[in-house]
Amino acid sequence: MLALSRRIGESIIIDNEIVVTVIGVSGEQVKLGIQAPSHIKIYREEIQAQIREENKAALKANDKSAEALKKLMKK
Repeated sequence: MLALSRRIGESIIIDNEIVVTVIGVSGEQVKLGIQAPSHIKIYREEIQAQIREENKAALKANDKSAEALKKLMKK
C-alpha cells in the first residue's frame, strides 16, 4: 500500500485519468473528491462488499434454478 500525505485542496493522480482530491478534514473524517471517466465504477468499500455478497447469493439462487430446470427437462 502506498501512503501519501495531502493537504486540503491537494490531489493525487492515478493512471493519468483518476484524480483524487482532499476536499476537507473534520476530526477523524476526510472528505475526498474523485474525478474519473464514467466507465470506471467507484464504490465505498462497504458498498462493494455488499455488492459482492449479493452477487454470490444470486449465483447460488441461479444454480438452484438451473438444477430445477434440468429436472423439468428430463421429464
